[in-house]
Amino acid sequence: MSDIRLERDLNVSVDELWDFVTTTDGLLHWWGPDGFTIREHTLDFTRLGPWFSIMQSPEGNRFKVSGEVTHVRPKMSVGFTWAWHDEEDERGPESHVTLSVSPLEDERARLILDHMELADAEAAQRHYAGWISCLKKLERQFAPA
Repeated sequence: MSDIRLERDLNVSVDELWDFVTTTDGLLHWWGPDGFTIREHTLDFTRLGPWFSIMQSPEGNRFKVSGEVTHVRPKMSVGFTWAWHDEEDERGPESHVTLSVSPLEDERARLILDHMELADAEAAQRHYAGWISCLKKLERQFAPA
C-alpha cells in the first residue's frame, strides 16, 4: 500500500476554501485534471453517503470514479473512499482520501490532501500527478488578480 500527501497554502479564508472542497459548485471548479470536463456526477462532500464522477479527457476518454463520504467535520476535514471503474463499470481497488482545511495568518488557509491505501507505488504516482493538476486549478481560483 502507498500513500500520498499534498499541502497548499492559499490566499482564501477557511470558509471559502471549505466551500470549494465540499460543495458541488466549488468542486466543479477544480475537480479533475487540467483539460478534463466533468460529464456526470453526484459531487457533494457536505453530507455522508455515495458519490461518483465521470471525467472526460480532451481526447474523449471517459473515466469513472466513485465512493462513499465517510466523515464530514465542517470547516476541518472531509473523508471519502475512492475507486476507479473499469469498462464494465466494475469498481477497482478502494483507497481513501481526506481533505483537511486549517487557518493560517492573514486570513489564509491551508489544504492538506491525503490519499491513502493506494494499491502500489505506480498507482500512487498516477494519483499524485492527477491531484497536482487538480490543485493547480484550485490555486488559480485564489491567485491574486
